[in-house]
Amino acid sequence: MSKQGTLVTVNGKSYARVVDARLTLADFLRHEINLTGTHVGCEHGVCGACTVLVDGRSARSCLMFAVQANGCEVTTVEGLAPDGELSVLQQAFIDNHGLQCGFCTPGMLMTLTELLRENAQPTEQDVREVLTGNLCRCTGYAGIVAAVLDAAQRLRGSAAKQGPRNGR
Repeated sequence: MSKQGTLVTVNGKSYARVVDARLTLADFLRHEINLTGTHVGCEHGVCGACTVLVDGRSARSCLMFAVQANGCEVTTVEGLAPDGELSVLQQAFIDNHGLQCGFCTPGMLMTLTELLRENAQPTEQDVREVLTGNLCRCTGYAGIVAAVLDAAQRLRGSAAKQGPRNGR
């Protein structure tokens, strides 16, 4: 089996490893660096449970090789609350009953983090469209959609309180 070196930054910390060339990023995260928040569901990129951010863009870590992340910045669900303080989106999930069993939640949080970063005022339709790539067998998505809309409102309120930065 072919081995390759990879240097990847995950949640702000650099990791250098020599890994099998065909090791998935999901398995790298879970087994090489013990970040088990990224879940592996279908292993075909369909369910979205393994979604992480790679250089700020959502990616299915079950379809990506760890060596493909060489030189990249990866953010996992653990990176949303680095000091144990929940992100606005995570708190909104709790407040709006946006999770049940929790298996799909990490992938949804990562997908929705990207959405909120790119769209400060998503509509219900925007949220539902983005969520088409994340499957949940427990909820009807109503709490999840409500959580995202709530988080967006909270984030806009927080940004308004901070005002313009550096004269911008």
